[in-house]
Order: sequence, then C-alpha cells, then structure tokens
Amino acid sequence: MVPSTPANDALERIEDIDVSTEMRDSFLEYAYSVIYSRALPDARDGLKPVQRRILFMMSEMGLRPDKGHVKSARVVGEVMGKLHPHGDASIYDALVRLAQDFSLRLPLIDGHGNFGSLDDGPAAARYTEARLAASALAMTANLDEDVVDFVPNYDNQFQQPDVLPSAYPNLLVNGASGIAVGMATNMAPHNLIEVIEASIHLLRNPQASLDDLMAFVPGPDLPSGGVIMGLDGIREAYETGRGSFKTRARVTIGSVSPRKMGITVTELPYLVGPEKVIDKIKDGVTSKKLNGISNVIDLTDRHHGLKLVIEIKTGFDPEAVLEQLYRYTPLEDSFSINNVALVNGGPQTMGLREMLTVYVDHRKQVVQRRSQHRLTKRQERLHLVDGLLIAIMDIDEVIQLIRQSDDTEQARARLMDVFELSVPQADYILELRLRRLTKFSRVELEAEADALRKEISELETILASDKKLIDVVVKELSEVSKNLGTPRRTVLSTSTVAPATTAARVASAQPEALQIEDTPCRVLLSASGRLARVDLDNADDPIAQGTHRTAHDGVVSNISTTRRGLIGAVTSKGRLVHFSPVSLPGVPASSVSLAAAVNSSDYVELESGEKVVGLVSFGGETTYALGTSEGVVKRIQADAFPVKSGNAIISLKDSDTVVGVAPAAESDELIFVTSDAQLLHFGAEAVRPQGAAAGGMAGIRVSDTARVIYFTAGPEADAQVVTISTSMNTLLGTDAGRAKVSLLSEFPAKGRGTGGVRAQTLLKGEDALALAWVGRGIPRASALDGMPRELPTELAKRDASGTLLDGDVAFVGNAVS
Repeated sequence: MVPSTPANDALERIEDIDVSTEMRDSFLEYAYSVIYSRALPDARDGLKPVQRRILFMMSEMGLRPDKGHVKSARVVGEVMGKLHPHGDASIYDALVRLAQDFSLRLPLIDGHGNFGSLDDGPAAARYTEARLAASALAMTANLDEDVVDFVPNYDNQFQQPDVLPSAYPNLLVNGASGIAVGMATNMAPHNLIEVIEASIHLLRNPQASLDDLMAFVPGPDLPSGGVIMGLDGIREAYETGRGSFKTRARVTIGSVSPRKMGITVTELPYLVGPEKVIDKIKDGVTSKKLNGISNVIDLTDRHHGLKLVIEIKTGFDPEAVLEQLYRYTPLEDSFSINNVALVNGGPQTMGLREMLTVYVDHRKQVVQRRSQHRLTKRQERLHLVDGLLIAIMDIDEVIQLIRQSDDTEQARARLMDVFELSVPQADYILELRLRRLTKFSRVELEAEADALRKEISELETILASDKKLIDVVVKELSEVSKNLGTPRRTVLSTSTVAPATTAARVASAQPEALQIEDTPCRVLLSASGRLARVDLDNADDPIAQGTHRTAHDGVVSNISTTRRGLIGAVTSKGRLVHFSPVSLPGVPASSVSLAAAVNSSDYVELESGEKVVGLVSFGGETTYALGTSEGVVKRIQADAFPVKSGNAIISLKDSDTVVGVAPAAESDELIFVTSDAQLLHFGAEAVRPQGAAAGGMAGIRVSDTARVIYFTAGPEADAQVVTISTSMNTLLGTDAGRAKVSLLSEFPAKGRGTGGVRAQTLLKGEDALALAWVGRGIPRASALDGMPRELPTELAKRDASGTLLDGDVAFVGNAVS
C-alpha cells in the first residue's frame, strides 16, 4: 500500500467538470482562434495573418523586385520557423495565391515557375521561386519608421507587425475569401485606380454618400475580365455588405473557318477555368441539353492568353446557341459578396463606404506616426549637429579638455559643464573622428543643420494640420495609382437577360428552335471567284428585278435558294461540290457589294489547282450546259446530278477543263469564245441532255494552238459580247490591251462542231484574246486588285479591233443597274 502524501494526493486529484461547459468553452476558444488568427482579413491592409507574415518575412529577407528570385521553400521555411505556428502547406498555399494573376487583381508576389492555373495546382515549393512584386513594396514601405505596432510571434522570440502600412486599399483591390467558424468572407477584387480615386474623394469629403463613391467605383474589376450583368446586386453589396452579381464570359461570334461559324471565348468568369467549361459543354452535348455544337477547341497558351473556339453546326443560330451555353455552362457564373473583415479586433460586415473609411483612417494614422517618427529623428540629429558645431568652433579647447580628463566620465562631465552640452551631445563629441575636424566638415554640418530645420518645420506643419496630413496621404495615393494602376478589365452591363426572342427560343431547348431561319437568299459567284450571300427582305429579289448594283467585281453566276438550302459548285475539273450558303458572309440586298465576300476556294472543298466556274441548283426541271477548254459541250438536267458531293458531272480528258456552266433551255443559245478570237453560238436544242457519267459532245472546233476562254448560255436578245485582246509575249499588267463591246446579234449562228466567226481583229503585237464575256445588262471590268476599269461605251462591229484600255483588266462580269 502506497502511503498517502501531499504529493501523491495532488497527482491523484480528480476534478469533476460539466462536459457541456467544457465543450462550449473549448469550441469558443477554437472559433476565436480561427476567426482572428487565420480566416478573416484585417480591414486595414486586407491581409490574413499568414499573408502578412509572408510579405513581412520576404521584406526582411531583402527579396525586392530588383533582386533575384529564391526558392519558395526557403521563404516557407523562414515564415514557419520564425512567425507562423502552422504547417508549411498552408504557408505555401497562401504564397501561391499571392502570386496568381488570375486570383488577385494586383499580385503581391512575383513568382517564377509553375504557380498553377485555374485547372491545375502549382508545382511543389522546391520547384518554384519567388520575390516581392512592386505592389508588395507599397504594402510594406516604412515599416522601420514606427508606422504600425509590432507584436511578439508565437514563441515570443521575434517581433512581427500587427498590420502592414498598406499604401493602397488592398482589401478592395484584391478582395478576400475565407471560411471561419460560423462566418465567412467573400470579397470581389476592384480596380486600383478607381478605388484610390474614391479614397481620395472620401478624404477630401468625409460626408460623401454611397452614390458619390460609386461614381468612382461603379463595380468590381475581376482579374479575368468578363462582363458583369446587372448592377443592382452590386449596389446592394456596397450598401449592406452582402449581395451578388452574375458574370459572363467575353465572347465574339464570327467565322472560325471559311465554312463554319463559331463562338470565340477570350475571357471567362472569375475563377472559372477553360477545362471546366469544356467538360460542362461535353456533358451538355451528351445529355442533349446543348444543341448545335460540333466541336470545342482550346487554343489557350501563356503567350496569347485564353482562347476557346466553340464551333457551331451548319444551320444553327450562334446567338441562340450562346444563350444555351450561358444557361448550362460556367460561361455565366454568379459571385456572392459577403464583406466580412476584422475591424478593431472584431468581425464586421461592411459596405463600400465603411471599408474605405477604415482604410483612410488607417492610412492617416500611418502617415501621422511616420511623420512623428521622422520629426523625432530629425530633432535628435539636429541636437547632435548643433553640439558638434559648438565643439568645432573651439576644437583646441575641447581636445585639451579631453586630454586632461582621467576617464570618459570626467571628460563627459567637463564638456557638459564648460560648453553647456547635453549628455547625447557630449557622448557624440567624444566619439568624434579626427577627419570631421576639417573646415569643409563645418560647412557640411551647417548645411545639414539648415536642411534639418526645414524638414522639422514641414513635419511640424503636417502634424499640426489635419488638412496638410490629408494632402500628404492624397499625394502618396496618387503616386501609387500612377505607378501601379492598370485599365479596367471587366465590362459592366446594366442588362441582366437576353433579348426576349432569343430567350424564348433558348427556353424551348429544342434543336430546331436554335436553327437559323430558312429565309430566301441569292448566292453570287464573282468573276474573281468570290462567294457571297444576299439575304432577301420580304422575298424581294433585286437581282431578279434588275435593281441591284455590285461593287469592285462582276458577277458570273447567281443562284436563288434559301439560307439553309443546298446548292452545287461546278469546278474546273468537272466535279460537283455540294455546299450550304448558311455561313457565307451576307451582303445587303439594297446595295450588293462583294467586298466582304470570301474566296470560293476557302469555302468550297476544292482540290489543288481547281477553281469554281459556276453555281447550280438541285432538283426541278432546270437543264444546265457546260463548256470545256477543248470545245466540248454537254447538257445535263438537275435531277441527274450526282448525289454524293465531289463526284464528276462530266467525264473529261486529262488535258481538258470546264470553263463555264449556265442554265440552258431548249430555246437558249450556247456560246463559245476562243483565245484565237473566234465566237460560235448555236441553239441548245442541238445538244441532247446526258447523264453525269457522259463526256459531252463536240461544241466548237478549236485549233491546236487555241483554247476556249469563255462559255455560257442564254437568250440572244439584247446580249452583249465583250472581248479583250492581249499579247502572249508580254508580262501580265504591262500591256492593257484593247477592248470591244458588240451585240451578239452581230454574230451569225453556225452549226455545232464548227469553228465560229471572228470576234475581234487582232492588231500588230496582239496574238490572242485574254478575256471574253457574253451576257445581258451592263458589263463590269476590274483589275486584279478589284479596282474598276472603264469599258468602251459605244458598240462596235463584231470584227472591229477595239479601243485601247486605260489599265490592265483581270475580270469581266455582269453588273446589272
């Protein structure tokens, strides 16, 4: 049996406590620690304790922007060993966020290496490097001038600032987020220039209203840009400290390829990554929530920034698809504002005015304490300089007095007694170096004393006048705004919903509701091989009515169809390529201009060396005629066209190519023009329609050295013939040639398979026709760069030599007016 002793009784004493009381007290202590020491930022500098400790320690380590980067692990180790009582993971996570330009509007750390992205985490601390950014220097400036209070670290071995001086309102500029016990904070970033302007206005006008401040700070400015939809929630947050707003991605709708329309995303909502958007789009397409999307391509890189290309299926309205994307993907996201921060040691929910007030009061206190510290230092220095000047005035006596003294104490006492000096002045003289006893040193000391008196006067003025103090704060804020401010990135929109028609179509969520309306249109092929679509209003067709006017180029083929219809392009290799005009650039029907048209080779799938020579419609009883460079002619009905796109519409010899295609009724004339200035026209009834596999029949007899340069079909009445001569021995563009305009009725008809009649007399130096055109209406000629060229206005005989042109002509087509 162990004997009972006082020591044993103390060890074995058991106290009965109430469990509920212990749990409550322990939980409150834990909650207090989380709220005040971890999760919530201080309203004065906008930093949590771990962030403040990182910036302070990096400042102490001398990791300035003009110095080299150091390993992040070294910074983490210094912070953990000296200031922060928690683990390295929490320190490194905080350091990483301070360096991410997509998390903070004004990053405080300049990171080198992989600091992560919105979709991926950062590399380990041993692989990344860091140093302070210029914005962090403004946060930590003047810490050695007693501008803030210092408190002991977790083990009372080191001192750390209770708050940073913060030369700009970091809480508003960079925002904050954190979850404490029973409360949380979520603040949106803002534009530095706007916030500083509001701070200056509040300093000058302490009674400024919320509306006055919102004139400078209309809303958040997110690091990722985007568009904020609706401002009501923002005003509510600025007034009460709580609110929400919606952000949308910045997008453009346009052609992503010659044949496809798409949506290009260049900015996403705050903290939304491209991979998250792509995953949601894929899920939406799989679940049939999203319709009309054919592909998503991520072209994002660190040099050009974010770029997501969402390709739209042919026939779907990109704007309607975009509204679907806003509805079902993170291209539209919401942000809830909860402005909770520590004020005077306690959590408080604040509006815009309250946050700015806390900051400007803090900054005024910082400037006041700094001014007082500088005043004290300069007064102390002036006191020493005055004593030194007294000693130098009679330096021989000072030296003799010191040499005759037995010890330092006696020398100090005698100096104080003889020269009426204070203890600090006497000590300073005793420590004086002999080199300071020169005449030049006395001049320096007098100049220094004058400068010190001037600075002391200025500091006393600042401390004595609240207006002067505010002027200093305003000046410093303006300098920070000038040096660190950047333009606004986020667009603010008062609109909150899509247009009613588009919203209704999206609400139905049916694929057909998103498709482009199948309205009438006409597709044009220009003489230079460009394609355009003319959308017709109220079914009025200015081309059919002869009321349109083309610009910069002539038209050689046009087809009446609908926007989502299917038409065919006949190529020089005799193939028929199917395509839809839905994605062609539209031109107004009132004034048809081909300046915005696209090259047919960019829109239609062509082979190398192949070009589009004409357009055809499918179905119906229309019969088309084709003419080749070797004089072959063929007629084929539209219902005999090949079903598969790209199949041959005529069987050609290897050396032959199609030069033209046109509708050809039995009553029309088929017209050939050759390079050796021969024109043949004969009735279309002489050529029976054939199937797609047929090779046609003889149309015009062509000499061995010539070729067909133009073929068409149409009525003979009122048709005009344009021919332009050239020399095959001159360089293109050096000889403009001669042009002639005649009536087709001037040319006698001959039978199929004959050689035709002379179309133009070639003069000396001319050996061929470069271009020809036959049609009704006004012909238009243009140069290679699209500039118009004047053709003769007077009609000539069929075999005339023509009129000299004022410039080279590359294309001739129809321009009805």
